[in-house]
Amino acid sequence: MTQPITRLKTIIIPAAGKGSRMLPATQVTAKELLPVYDRPVIQFAIDEAIEAGAERIIVVVCDSKPAIREFLGDTAIASTGMAAGTPAEIVYVNQKEPLGLGHAVLCCKGMTLPGPFGVILPDDIILGRSCMSEMARSHREGQMIAAMKVPEEDTCKYGIFTFCGPVSGICIPVNGIVEKPPRGQAPSSIAAVGRYILQPMIFEILGQTPKGAGGEVQLTDAIAIATRSVPLTAFQFSGVRYDCGTHDGLLAAAIARQASLKAVRMNAPLFIARPSARFDRNSKAHGKDSAGSLHEPASRVLRGPK
Repeated sequence: MTQPITRLKTIIIPAAGKGSRMLPATQVTAKELLPVYDRPVIQFAIDEAIEAGAERIIVVVCDSKPAIREFLGDTAIASTGMAAGTPAEIVYVNQKEPLGLGHAVLCCKGMTLPGPFGVILPDDIILGRSCMSEMARSHREGQMIAAMKVPEEDTCKYGIFTFCGPVSGICIPVNGIVEKPPRGQAPSSIAAVGRYILQPMIFEILGQTPKGAGGEVQLTDAIAIATRSVPLTAFQFSGVRYDCGTHDGLLAAAIARQASLKAVRMNAPLFIARPSARFDRNSKAHGKDSAGSLHEPASRVLRGPK
């Protein structure tokens, strides 16, 4: 059996979209820099890429978003304090025209490191376990897309999978995908979410893929073509996804992020640091340091309420 890849050397983060759904805020701020409680949207994608083992992170930008480059710099820095070994480099690709997600990925042709690569859509924040890391551990061959069940009335908003067998388990074989099918014509209720593991062959297919829904080059159209020669798997991830390209989704993500941080803080032990200053004989005798403050014994620990 083919072994899992466990880590992805290259991850692409498309960040050139106009953010029209988030107006008027995006008239002055890139949607990827809008805050989700304590950090910008794009930082979640960077953290996820680092955790997945990326050595190179390619950020697709446009001329109207210089602040993204200013915020990220040229080296990926995790906001979670995780150790990443050799820091991942960040390189930038300019998408001159908004021609769709497929075109954004195509702009990265020739820049990915050898092997399969990942794509993280920063609008789709997935809280919980790192989705891209989960996918890399489960990937065996071909291409893989994160998947989740959506209400039937929302299937027209997503790429929807068609299946060749029962829909069960974490990794589900797929025989096709339809981008934003008309209402009532979706082949299933399992939708593609913004995490992909792709083979380098996708670049050649994207270069020949005609414009699809919305007059854009759709990545899902190219992936559907690729299923003729390589397998496609839908991966049902364990986390919770928030569409931060909408006002409601951004707010919901911020509330969920706040709740998770509060839970961590409530359960984290709090230690009283021992003074490091020298003590004179008189202050030691009275249990005080030279500034007159009480000296706590090393064994004293206070824990937050549970």
